[in-house]
Amino acid sequence: MTADTAGTGETRQGPIRVMVVDDHPMWRDAVARDLTESGFDVVATAGDGEQAVRRALAAAPDVLVLDLNLPAKPGVQVCKELVGADPALRVLVLSASGEHADVLEAVKSGATGYLLKSASTQELLDAVRRTAVGDPVFTPGLAGLVLGEYRRLAAEPALAAGAGEPEAPRLTDRETEVLRLVAKGLSYKQIAERLVISHRTVQNHVQNTLGKLQLHNRVELVRYAIERGLDED
Repeated sequence: MTADTAGTGETRQGPIRVMVVDDHPMWRDAVARDLTESGFDVVATAGDGEQAVRRALAAAPDVLVLDLNLPAKPGVQVCKELVGADPALRVLVLSASGEHADVLEAVKSGATGYLLKSASTQELLDAVRRTAVGDPVFTPGLAGLVLGEYRRLAAEPALAAGAGEPEAPRLTDRETEVLRLVAKGLSYKQIAERLVISHRTVQNHVQNTLGKLQLHNRVELVRYAIERGLDED
């Protein structure tokens, strides 16, 4: 991913490619129109889960804006399959449900963020921009819930790749510092401000750390960090 140009739906390498999945045509078309008018490249839309998987694999979006309640295949299964096929894909769930179980299930399936449909158009546009660069985006009140779930999962037996091996991959001091702040729930922008480095540099450190640890997404990364107590002062 590349750094987003402020206030637009573009990166230094061109528009952010977005796919919109929702079974309500009017809602789906309205979201796609708002994104297009704000400079995003809407590469595909879909109205059911099976169609979403097929079209996303063909269109290769940067961000998937995904409803959970879909015919043919539920949104969480769509998310799981597509993130499994391409770990670089960012998924922003846009749902009418604020139920904690739905939020946690979406995050466990690989979603980067979760926004309620009651959000304003500007909040949605900002969420898509932030999701594109890997920031976790949650409707206010849900971020703490997700971080709490990370900590609960970390208390269970580790499932991350490499767990139990005699030597853990060696991270640089800066990578460890960034990982510690990720584990505390800070966004990439907050980490950049805290460490007085660029947003892009934070992204690079996170991507390097994911590669070294053979992890696939922020969910696994936060769990790894919490298991090792990096979220504690």
